[in-house]
Amino acid sequence: MKQKLKLSKVYALLEPGPVVLVSTAYHGREDIMTMSWHTMLEFDPPMVGCVISNQNFSFDLLKASKTCVINIPTVTLAKKVVGCGNCSGAEVDKFEQFELTRMAAELVDAPLIDECFANLECRVVDSSLVSKYSFFILEVVKAWIDPTASYPKTMHHQGFGQFMIAGKRIQLKSNMR
Repeated sequence: MKQKLKLSKVYALLEPGPVVLVSTAYHGREDIMTMSWHTMLEFDPPMVGCVISNQNFSFDLLKASKTCVINIPTVTLAKKVVGCGNCSGAEVDKFEQFELTRMAAELVDAPLIDECFANLECRVVDSSLVSKYSFFILEVVKAWIDPTASYPKTMHHQGFGQFMIAGKRIQLKSNMR
């Protein structure tokens, strides 16, 4: 028999994708923010919707610069990912604090994080939902991937310090191209 589930637990059922590190920069200030509230909105061009709270230092940098990088880490960076999420970039240089390597992006001012297996340079293309929901719509304008990273084990947040690690993959017939 099924039981009622607290509404605050629904997030763990619908968690949208891997935990990522969003890097931002504006007028010499940089930040790295841990984020799991994101979703693909379109395939081509790739569009991503994400929630970045106005309580985060990254919010102001993204709103001002209108660019960021979505860096996708593997579970090997778990402690650094959680560490970045548990402190403010307004008070600490997270690149130094967590020994992460900045790499210059090609099309945006925010830096790539070298230790991540994939990096997506993004531009804000719609901010109409920012003031009400802190929801930014980003277009991925350049993408980078480590070609040696086959089947990377990504982290998926399930709330309250719980994570699931991406597991076994299966291949099924698809008509998508």
